Amino acid sequence: MSIVDIEDLFRRSDYVLPETPPPFTLPGEPTVNILVVNCGSSSLKFDLLTMPAGREIASGLVERIGAVAALATFQVGDEKPVRHSLDAGDHGAALDFLLKQLRDHPDIEGDGNVEAVGHRVVHGGEHFAESALIDDEVIDAIHDAFDLAPLHNPANLKGIRAAQQAFPDVPHVAVFDTAFHQTLEPEAYLYALPNRLYRRHKMRRYGFHGTSYAYVSRRLYELAGLEPDASKVIICHLGNGCSMAAIRDGRSVDTSMGMTPLSGLVMGTRCGDIDPSLIFDIVDKEEMTLAEVHALLNRYSGLLGLSGYAGDMRDLLEEASAGDARCQQAVDVFCYQIKRYLGMYMAALNGCDAIAFTAGIGTYSDVIREQICADLDGLGIVLDAGRNESANGTEAQISTDDSSVQVWVVPTNEELVIAQDAMKLALAAKQSPYA
Repeated sequence: MSIVDIEDLFRRSDYVLPETPPPFTLPGEPTVNILVVNCGSSSLKFDLLTMPAGREIASGLVERIGAVAALATFQVGDEKPVRHSLDAGDHGAALDFLLKQLRDHPDIEGDGNVEAVGHRVVHGGEHFAESALIDDEVIDAIHDAFDLAPLHNPANLKGIRAAQQAFPDVPHVAVFDTAFHQTLEPEAYLYALPNRLYRRHKMRRYGFHGTSYAYVSRRLYELAGLEPDASKVIICHLGNGCSMAAIRDGRSVDTSMGMTPLSGLVMGTRCGDIDPSLIFDIVDKEEMTLAEVHALLNRYSGLLGLSGYAGDMRDLLEEASAGDARCQQAVDVFCYQIKRYLGMYMAALNGCDAIAFTAGIGTYSDVIREQICADLDGLGIVLDAGRNESANGTEAQISTDDSSVQVWVVPTNEELVIAQDAMKLALAAKQSPYA
């Protein structure tokens, strides 16, 4: 059994894009090369895709940007990944290094003939219900959301500026994690706080993992034979970061993450839902500052905090199978919280047609899927043990044929969604040489 978190999934050399029927393409219609950039505070990941087919030409990742020695991985097609140690003081240097690997590769022409760049941006606030062509106004809006995503948006903006410098003559597109959830109604996104806090500071539920939900929901409709505008589905995005979404008629109606990615499910190192009064008790009894509590809840809680051992589900399952009670307890809390949200979302949707598990844990752990779905036959959810065990890493139905609710494993592909939006907006803006 192999269980990987979402970042590991995209680094796997044996990961194969699910066999999605390619978009309709007229004979002779030109292809477009799209570069997808995904920046973290100390990392930069890119994927070069040929669209509309979605074929990956090359991919690269630089980690530990700003450290004494950064680490880079670069791969072209099905070749074995090549790893490097380098000096990358900022995101611009990291991108320059990866582009040099492209230029120096004998099978790549120039910089890969990039005709548009798609950027993952974590938080779009209330400004964006869809992806946007990047201009000064979009840059300002991303900057305005720094307070909402202080660990993510500044890094995303660094990646945008680095890529704009490298590719000044092609369109750049921002694809927002929060955009998919802008269909939430006020009763779903408002907190029961004084309304002035929402009016002044936009304190509300936003939700994340939007590009993953966009891809997985589209595939789930096809696989389960559902009409997008007449369906009720629940998607469980379970990786190092975890969230769930209830989707009715193709629109997000509820999601577990809130104004930040801290709330909702138990995650690798994030606590998920807690009683807010605990924060005051922790400050008082542990004599911690608010900054220290913030770090505690984000970096040292979740599976890591519960087990006292690790935040990686692979390690926890291995230790739990060897008899470690705390690791098993961490797994149990993780699964129970997801089970609770399944019930909540089935109530919110007034039923459910299909459930999909995705991201690293959801895609690769039959043990976790089995524990989550156990004893849910009263809700119409019945797993087929054989199907579930053999489904790891593939698109597959794991429920029995007579289960009222279909249950599927659907590997996500966020890069493909970003590339599709970048291609669409670049062509629509008539800034592509093919427009």
